[in-house]
Amino acid sequence: MSEIVNRVASSPIITIDLETFYREEERVGFDLKEFLFQELVLREKEFRADLNKIDWDQYKGKLVAIFCSADAIVPNWAFMLVGTYLSKAGVEFVIGGMDDLEQYLFEKAISQVNPRDYENRPVVIKGCSKYPVPLYAYGRIQSIIQPYAKSIMYGEPCSTVPLYKAPK
Repeated sequence: MSEIVNRVASSPIITIDLETFYREEERVGFDLKEFLFQELVLREKEFRADLNKIDWDQYKGKLVAIFCSADAIVPNWAFMLVGTYLSKAGVEFVIGGMDDLEQYLFEKAISQVNPRDYENRPVVIKGCSKYPVPLYAYGRIQSIIQPYAKSIMYGEPCSTVPLYKAPK
């Protein structure tokens, strides 16, 4: 009887699992709507006073998206001012919604990838994930490794969809 060989395990294929880039810290929103007068106008003096009353340490260890859910015109400096308080508390944040926060986090992680690690290698970008991976991340990792990879596939190593093959 012949020995059973796991061909997937012995393959030269490199698998990129974007789920490994997911950061598990709690994500929270900071909504400027709560600081608007009649949900329409931001009054600078009151806004600054209200921000001074906040215990910013409550955001430590969390990832924060600063946004405004009201249909109001809020000056850019207001979002930035909140960011100064979060920065002083050592809190990572983005100005934008929760989707912007996820995109920022994945971009930050993907930017650490060395594309030369995939040079002349077949690559599978894993498709299944227990964490929410934004569609943006799939395109971003592909754009970084495609100039180097021998081929790029999507899915699982045992069942893939071919996406790219380098010219010979």
